[in-house]
Amino acid sequence: MRSSISDSKSQAITYAKVLAGICVILLIAIELSAAYLLKHDSATYARISQQYDEAVKMHPSGYGGPPGVLMVGNSLLLHGVELDRLREMTGSRMRIYPIFLEATGYYDWLYGLRRLFREGAKPQVVVVGVGVNYFLESDVRQDYAPMLFFDARDTLALASDLHLDRTATSNLLLAHSSTFWDTRSAIRTQILSHLVPHLEDVFSHVYLKPGIPKGREFEEIAIPRLQRMRELCEVHGAKLILLVPPTLSSESAVAEMADTAHAVGVDVSIPIDPATLSANFYQRDGIHLNREGAVLFTSALAKDLPGKIVSKTLSSRLQLAGGNPIPRASK
Repeated sequence: MRSSISDSKSQAITYAKVLAGICVILLIAIELSAAYLLKHDSATYARISQQYDEAVKMHPSGYGGPPGVLMVGNSLLLHGVELDRLREMTGSRMRIYPIFLEATGYYDWLYGLRRLFREGAKPQVVVVGVGVNYFLESDVRQDYAPMLFFDARDTLALASDLHLDRTATSNLLLAHSSTFWDTRSAIRTQILSHLVPHLEDVFSHVYLKPGIPKGREFEEIAIPRLQRMRELCEVHGAKLILLVPPTLSSESAVAEMADTAHAVGVDVSIPIDPATLSANFYQRDGIHLNREGAVLFTSALAKDLPGKIVSKTLSSRLQLAGGNPIPRASK
């Protein structure tokens, strides 16, 4: 009897080990497959990876050269800024290094900038353009950002800032460390796109815009965030400019954000007053600019931004020179 019980236990342990081994192999296979699909089929990953690598390598220009500008933002800039056109119009006055990732906001870029600075990026000016709504939202993108923008200590600090519970913190850590966990939503979307024709067209007009707090609550959220991001940039020798892209019927929010930013010493670029743009310049969602709107916004940005950047970099050089202009090198 004891022998049969011992044999049963031994078999059970063997089966458990075999099952555990199969599970490990499956997990490794899933992770490798996700990494392969990400690198070969994800246009978003390819774009962000290239932009990120270029941004990390940026360094200050020599005296008299165009300043290096790190421009980060979400889909408002992705759809609203025609980069080739902007670079053509401003190439002699600034060197632009963009990173545009959809559905990102304040916390994505606060910690994204931290990691960029740690990895060696040395912009002279940082331009942040996510829109008023996403700047005030207390959330973070659940895919791509944890893997590409954060490291482990950033993830824990971010979880603390957002007051996440243990489950949400674990999900964020998994998204940082596991390609499959980070991209599971994107993989599901790709599968559905293949199964359901024109799926993107069906939901292209659906866009949930975060709400905007009013009055004192607005300032209580915006002021410490602006100060924190400004201090982060200044510690690394960069000047912060808040870029506010237009959205439909956002005049009051844009004006309030501009006043708040000026109150804490952050320069603001508002190339176009939202009140001057009708719905004809927006996509169906009323948030993102269409082609005609992007042309207007890019042209206005090319006129507005260089002047602010020149004044910022000139101020920095005067400070380094003790308040006196830096003399030109003799030939």
